[in-house]
Amino acid sequence: MSRISGLTKRRPLTAFFVLAYALSWWAWILYALGLFPNPIASFGPFLAAIVVLALTEGKSGLLGLFRRMLRWRVAPGWYLVALLLPTVLTATAAALNILLGAQPSAAQLGAWPELVPTFLLLLLVPGFGGAWEEPGWRGYALPRLQGRRSALVASLILAGFIAFWHLPLMVAGQVHYSDLLLILAAVIVVNWVFNNARGSVLIIMLLHAANNTISGSFFSPMFSGADSTRQSWLLALVWAVVAVLVIAISGPTNLSRKYQRQQEPLPDSEPEGVGPIPKDAGV
Repeated sequence: MSRISGLTKRRPLTAFFVLAYALSWWAWILYALGLFPNPIASFGPFLAAIVVLALTEGKSGLLGLFRRMLRWRVAPGWYLVALLLPTVLTATAAALNILLGAQPSAAQLGAWPELVPTFLLLLLVPGFGGAWEEPGWRGYALPRLQGRRSALVASLILAGFIAFWHLPLMVAGQVHYSDLLLILAAVIVVNWVFNNARGSVLIIMLLHAANNTISGSFFSPMFSGADSTRQSWLLALVWAVVAVLVIAISGPTNLSRKYQRQQEPLPDSEPEGVGPIPKDAGV
């Protein structure tokens, strides 16, 4: 146990990603046996952050994570961004899909009264949807990735880990392979929100729950067959366009024109990758 604790303290970020996979992918076995509805336990990254913080930083580290999860005092505009951005982007993709000839399900249009309870379920109950991934990805990993890298480089690294984390869902056919592009673009956009919302994980959990509600539970079921595949690619394209605009307008260093990127220190023994960057440097 002491060896594991020592290794975790020397390589906390590495330990986090290993644990994030292990504490999420155990569900893949149960899913294959028909005993679990999903091949991923979505709260795995959150549990990984708790374990690593308990071993490396103790009470102070855990309290820091919980404070980020409860940080609600941010500019009201970022609440609107969190709730409305997924709606606007998904609706845009659906509109383009219909213009290209897709036939949406009329029955699904009547499901809108279920949006609010679905949103609350995804936001408040760990294991339903992806909101409870965020204390791990954004609450723990991102500030440490951004400690020695620009916000854009940190986003690209995090996107790679998150994309690979979704592998069981792709193998099971629950998400389309267009999600590789979608994840890359969405990580950049979500990190832009995170840095501008002063590191509030709460805002990001709201955004994730809103996206899963609007995209996954409302618009996506409207389409089937080739129309569904086209919707997936159009959604990825729309997010990619927004990601490019975010980089161009906010800059790659902080993904914010107003605030410095959120940063947390790592021990000197943790691999640096691209190394530190000056405050005013680019990528």
